[in-house]
Amino acid sequence: MMTDVLVAHSSDLEKASFYRKTYLHVALSILAFIGVETILLKTVPVEIIAMMFGQKYTWLLIIGVFWLASMLASKWSLSQSRSTQYFGLGFYIILEALIFMPMIYIAAGMQGGGNIIFQAAMLTIAMFAGLSAVAFTSKRDFSFLRNIIIIGGFISIGLIVGGALFGFNLGLWFSVGMVLLASASILYETSKLKNTYTTGQYVGASLQLFASVMLLFWYILRILMSRRS
Repeated sequence: MMTDVLVAHSSDLEKASFYRKTYLHVALSILAFIGVETILLKTVPVEIIAMMFGQKYTWLLIIGVFWLASMLASKWSLSQSRSTQYFGLGFYIILEALIFMPMIYIAAGMQGGGNIIFQAAMLTIAMFAGLSAVAFTSKRDFSFLRNIIIIGGFISIGLIVGGALFGFNLGLWFSVGMVLLASASILYETSKLKNTYTTGQYVGASLQLFASVMLLFWYILRILMSRRS
């Protein structure tokens, strides 16, 4: 069973332990994502991968299922049961690997594709580290970003659905905007660590940070891919 003590009300030793466990789980989630993605790309037939992004309605269905399943995984990761928490995190890692599969496949097939993916990963890690440092060292309250993230999220979903239905390309500036939105999400989720979670909810906290990191990686990779197309 988890403790009900908020991180903000815990001792310095407990806070340090919570932060260490949270970021360790983020790192392990990224490594698990790489492993699952590698297995999927080696085992899933090319025809299925092509079908995922080849039909606009199929891709919209995938996005919808991903969104609903993500909320379920997030709920599980904050359960009182530790095994349920890990089930939720593991389930979410698999979801991310599945939805990334078509884009990673396309990126890997481009000239210098491996280098593109590596550059996107390094840029994502660097930005995540920098934003986390800002959130921890700044005395500013980033809770005001919540409404911006919610509004921006709904706008982006509307544009993605519209683009899929009507066939228009969202373009470079949309990706840049989504990088900014993902960066805001990292700042917000990092600032939440102290005041929202209890010391036993490091699995749920790591899932939220991992989700923001993957969103950032998705659109950085899209930007780098657009420069080669």
